Amino acid sequence: MAEDKIRNGEFWTLALERAHLGVWDWDILSGDCFYSPTWSHMLGYEDGELANTGDLWLQLTHPDDRERALASGERHIAGLTTSIETELRLRHKDGHWIWVLDRGGIVERDETGRPVRLMGVQTDISRQKEAEAELERVNVRFRLALAASGTGIWHHDIDANKSYWDARTREIFGLVADTDEVAADLWHTYLHPDDKDTTERAHLPLATDAVIASQYRIIRRDGEIRHVESLVRFIAAPDSAGQILGTVRDITEDKKRERELAYAAHHDALTGLLNRAAFDRLLAVHIATARLLPLAVFYVDLDYFKALNDFAGHAAGDLALKGVAGGILGCLPLSARAARLGGDEFALLVPNCQPAAAETLAGAILAAVRDADLGLPATSRKLAASIGIAFVDDTTTTVADALACADDACYAAKAAGRNRFAVFSADSASGSGGLNAARVAADTVDAMDDGRLKLFGQEIHLLGKPWRESRHVEVLARLAGRNGKLIPPGEFIPVAERFGIASRLDRWIIRTALSQHGPAMKSGAITLGFNLSAQTLSDPLLWDFVDAVIAETGAPHSAVGFEITETAAVTNFDAAEQFVRKARERQCRVSLDDFGAGMSSFEYLRRFPVDQIKIDGSFIENIAQSRFDREIVSAIAGIAKSLGCAVVAEKIEEQAALDILRDMGVAYGQGFLLHRPEPLEAIVARASAEAPRKRFG
Repeated sequence: MAEDKIRNGEFWTLALERAHLGVWDWDILSGDCFYSPTWSHMLGYEDGELANTGDLWLQLTHPDDRERALASGERHIAGLTTSIETELRLRHKDGHWIWVLDRGGIVERDETGRPVRLMGVQTDISRQKEAEAELERVNVRFRLALAASGTGIWHHDIDANKSYWDARTREIFGLVADTDEVAADLWHTYLHPDDKDTTERAHLPLATDAVIASQYRIIRRDGEIRHVESLVRFIAAPDSAGQILGTVRDITEDKKRERELAYAAHHDALTGLLNRAAFDRLLAVHIATARLLPLAVFYVDLDYFKALNDFAGHAAGDLALKGVAGGILGCLPLSARAARLGGDEFALLVPNCQPAAAETLAGAILAAVRDADLGLPATSRKLAASIGIAFVDDTTTTVADALACADDACYAAKAAGRNRFAVFSADSASGSGGLNAARVAADTVDAMDDGRLKLFGQEIHLLGKPWRESRHVEVLARLAGRNGKLIPPGEFIPVAERFGIASRLDRWIIRTALSQHGPAMKSGAITLGFNLSAQTLSDPLLWDFVDAVIAETGAPHSAVGFEITETAAVTNFDAAEQFVRKARERQCRVSLDDFGAGMSSFEYLRRFPVDQIKIDGSFIENIAQSRFDREIVSAIAGIAKSLGCAVVAEKIEEQAALDILRDMGVAYGQGFLLHRPEPLEAIVARASAEAPRKRFG
C-alpha cells in the first residue's frame, strides 16, 4: 500500500516535473480551477504566486488565441468533440509568450449526465513552434525561388503508378487541370519523337540517389515545341519500389538566346556573313581537306565606299554593305562561303574551284557590286570592287598566307585601275602587301613579347608657351625589325588592321605605357594620349580593359586621352559614339583626329561631344602658301572655340605656319618644328624632373 501511495502522489508529481507538463482541474459548478505547481513553473512563477481563479488561464492567454481556445472547450462540453485539443500562447512572467499544447476533457458528470469537471494538461511547445516557423520561412524562400526560376515539381509513385504535377509543371506542358494527379503515362505523350528514347532512359529509376539532369523537347497540344530541362532523383523507400522526384523548367528562351549568341559569335551583325574569326577557322578546315583542293580564296575590297559614306551618310553606308553582301551571296555556288572581314572588305572561299571558274565568278561579283541596291537614287554614287584571287593547292599553306596572297592580288587590281580582279602570282607579288604583309603582322605579334616594339611620344605644345605648360604627349609605337632597323608605323599599323591584330596592338601600347609611367601620370608630371584603331573602337570589352589597367597602375582617368579618326569612326559609327560617351563619363579626354580630311567630319563633331579636335596635317603643311587652307583652318578654329573644344594643329614644320596658327587662336600644336617624336621614357623622365605646374585640361 505504501508503494501505491508513493506512485499515486510523489511519483506522479515527479513525472509531471520531468515531462514539463502543467495540469489544470476545472470545477464547472463552482468555477474554481486548480493549477499544478508544474503549470506555474512552466510560466516562470513559484508555487502560490498565482491565484487559482477559474479564468486565470484566460487572462494569461494571448488576445489572438482566446476565442479559438474558448471555442475548443465549448465544442467539447457540447459533445461535438471527444476531447479538447488546441494550441495557444500564454504570457510568461518575464513578459514573453510561450506556445503550449492544451489537451483535456470531461472527467466527471452529474446524475443527469451534465459535465461538472474537466481536467487537462498543457505542454510547452515553443521550440516546436519556432522550428515550424523556421521551416515555414525556409519553405517561403524555397517557393519564392521556385517561382522566380519558373521551376515546376513533379513526382511519380512507382508502386501506385500515379504521377503528380504541381501547377507550374502543368503550365509548362500547357495542361489545363484542377488537381495535381495526372495519368501515369501522360508525360510520355508530350515527348518529341527525336528525344523520346533518350529522355525516357534518363527518367528510369536507378540504384543510386544521384541527381540526373536532362534536356529535351516537348510538343504541347497546340503543336508548339518547347525546350525543357529536368532534374530527376530516385527516392528509395522501405517496403516499396520508391518514388521518382523531379523538377522541370522551360528553357526555350535560353535555347533561343544560345542560338543567337552562337550565331553572333560567328557572323557579322550588319550583313549576316561570317565574321573574320569564323572565316579563318573555316578556311583552315578547308585547306586541310585535300579532296576540296584547289581552293579559291577571294579578297574583295569595295572601291569608293568612303566617298559614298561622306556623300550619303552612315545609314546609307550600312544599307550599301547589306546590298553588296546580298549581291555577293547571290553569285556564289552552294559550297562557297562569304565573310565580312571588317569595314568594306570581304573574303570568299570556293572549294574545288578551277581558275576559269574563279575568274567567271569574280566577273559576276564585280557586276553584282556595281548593280547592288544601295537604297539611293539612281543618279547617286555607285560602288565598285577590286578583287584578288589566290589558289591553294597545298595542305601546308597557312590561313594567313592564303589571305595574304589574295590581298596582294587585290592590291594589284586596285593599282591597275579598280573595278577589276587580279589573280595572285608569286612572281608579281607586290612588296608592300601579300606574304610580306603577313610576315610583318606575325613579326608585330612577336615584337610585343621580345621587346622589339618600342614606345615613342610626340609632345603637344600650347602655342607660344613652353611644353611644361601642357605636359601632354601623344603615344606612338615603333617596330624594330629583327635586323635592328625601325619599321615605319605606316607599314606595320595598316598591316595590323588588315590581319585583325590592331586591337591587340592598341591594348599592348595602353597597358605598357600606363604600367611604366602610371606614377608620373598620377603626380601630374604628364598626361598621355592614345590612338585607337577601328577594331579597338568596336571592342565591347575595351572599357573593362582600360578601367582594369588604370586600377592596377594608379594612372588617373583624367590623365588619359584617346584619339579617334574618321577612318575608325566610319567602320562602326555607333561604337564610336558609345565610346565617346563612356570616355566623358570617366573624365578621359577625347580628341577627334584628322579633322577636315573627310566630308562627314562636321557630322562627327555634331554627334561626338569631344574635348579637342586635331586639324588634319594636309591643311597645315602648306598654310603659309595656301589661302584656301588658311580659310579652312580659321573656320575650324572658330567653330571649335564656339563649341568649347581645344584645337590641335598637326605637321607644323615651318615658322611661318606657327605664326599664322598663333594669330588664328589655335591653342595647341604638334610637329617637327615644335618637337620630333622621341622615346617616351625620355620625355617622361624630363617631365618628372620638373615640378608639375598643372594637369592637362
